[in-house]
Amino acid sequence: QVQLVESGGGLVNPGGSLRLSCVASGDIVSSDYWGWFREAPGKEREFVASIGYGDTHYKNSVKGRFTISADNAKNTVYLQMDRLRPEDTAVYYCGRLQRGSFYYSRTQYYEAWGQGTQVSVSS
Repeated sequence: QVQLVESGGGLVNPGGSLRLSCVASGDIVSSDYWGWFREAPGKEREFVASIGYGDTHYKNSVKGRFTISADNAKNTVYLQMDRLRPEDTAVYYCGRLQRGSFYYSRTQYYEAWGQGTQVSVSS
């Protein structure tokens, strides 16, 4: 099993930046695939970004503003969020994709989630 702990959320003005961290522990290998998702009030959890298999993917609305990265030595996945907008407000979750799966944008293929961290963008 894997345990995930997110941190780094907070309240920021529009145009501001935050860096989220997701620390993983337990059953981890370097080839694991990781994703960031978010859940706004009244909405379903949606894909934001993912990293693994030598590639990254992003939701269209965050391309050019968000950057996902991983530090295998620290078992940590990051989400650098720049030029934040009010519509980015949500609880952000990291997850690990089922090993061998390629459905990186679909929540049902993630087998582990953290507790989430709140990101609020408002003036």
